[in-house]
Amino acid sequence: MNDTSISHSTQPDAAIPQSKIASLSSEEFVGPVTDDPDTPIALKGFHAKIINDHEMLKKEQNGYKPLPTIRNVTAQLVQKNHLQVKEDIQSLIEHEMNRFLNDPLLTSLIVKKENTDQ
Repeated sequence: MNDTSISHSTQPDAAIPQSKIASLSSEEFVGPVTDDPDTPIALKGFHAKIINDHEMLKKEQNGYKPLPTIRNVTAQLVQKNHLQVKEDIQSLIEHEMNRFLNDPLLTSLIVKKENTDQ
């Protein structure tokens, strides 16, 4: 009798504790790094801070020019484009399904779903 059980989790453990991430200040970041067998890294976690020259950044931002308006996009236009994309996808699916169903070489690639509601 074998009393050994093996389980495999698809949920990775947090490499950096959530409490550490929650306590970060602005401009700080943490993370793990990976190594390879030829060049192992003893300490794989890092904690760093971006140091900005805020005065220079402000000067740079003051030189920014506004982006020109190419066209005004309305909610109606977005909705129209969304519906067109849905129609195009449906048409593409129907076309490809017909192609697969009518080609003997491709018919074997179709996976038929079994009805499990019985």
